[in-house]
Amino acid sequence: MAKQTSPKLTIGPILFHWPAEKKRDFYSRIAAEKSVDTVYIGETVCGKRTPFFEKHYEDITKELQKSGKTVVFSTLSEVMIPRDRALVKRACKTKHIEVEANDASALLPLSGQPHRIGSLLNVYSEDTMRFLTEKGAHHFCLAPEIPATVVETLAKTGQSLKAGVEVQVFGRMSLALSARCYHARAHGCVKANCQFVCEKDEDGMDIRTLTGRPFLSINGIQTLSFSYLNLINETDALARMGVTHLRISPHTCDMTAVIRAFADVLDKHISAQEGQARLEQLKINAPFSNGFFYKKPGHQWREDEQRAAAAG
Repeated sequence: MAKQTSPKLTIGPILFHWPAEKKRDFYSRIAAEKSVDTVYIGETVCGKRTPFFEKHYEDITKELQKSGKTVVFSTLSEVMIPRDRALVKRACKTKHIEVEANDASALLPLSGQPHRIGSLLNVYSEDTMRFLTEKGAHHFCLAPEIPATVVETLAKTGQSLKAGVEVQVFGRMSLALSARCYHARAHGCVKANCQFVCEKDEDGMDIRTLTGRPFLSINGIQTLSFSYLNLINETDALARMGVTHLRISPHTCDMTAVIRAFADVLDKHISAQEGQARLEQLKINAPFSNGFFYKKPGHQWREDEQRAAAAG
């Protein structure tokens, strides 16, 4: 029997509109984390944010690569106007690093060359994975709402195609994208003159129901879960399925602590329960969730004994 290979840790693109200095500091800290294999950079949510950090991409790419990281440039996830199309085309011509497509507009310019498929360009079936592989895709980050049974099927398909399969294991989950910017509207602005109000909410703007219950989080045109996906207890199951990479999505909490908790669990230095205890010590102002993994509502949290039963 082939020896089970431990998945590698990746850092997904920063989804939020952080100040340039905060992003620079974040990537410098990630460069020092030996347990991180791959780092995704690039603006994936709103093309209007691109100029704030575009000039820093070359420097942070060099810094990350010098520390041994694979750097991948993620494209926009929604293309609405000519400016967005131009940004995607330019991203697809990025030299020295791979590109992750998050919208179908990137598939034509990337066709025939090695590239990755991001979680915002949904891949739900084996046939879709095979088709995209024929066009040059060799790595797929699955959408967070995909349950364990489907993850396992797609991971096996990825193995047969010699393609990497990545699953998000930490952070708020992207649920939907809109042509309009609710974030701007909530602050009395319109999308065309948003005044970049999304910078006020560095982990997203929390939305509550009429009864005051926290429900979702808004990040520009993107709707996110209020809860933070946390699959630290499922890392063994994901490894057995053949998942090759585990994605951690950046937030303002202590990301170094998050990375080391997952790395120590993967390396068997601590148990999953100990890793979970470390994450709970971060005191994130939102609950953890893993419901989608178990074919349940995504905001739900399955307890240890239920997870053990599901894992068989």
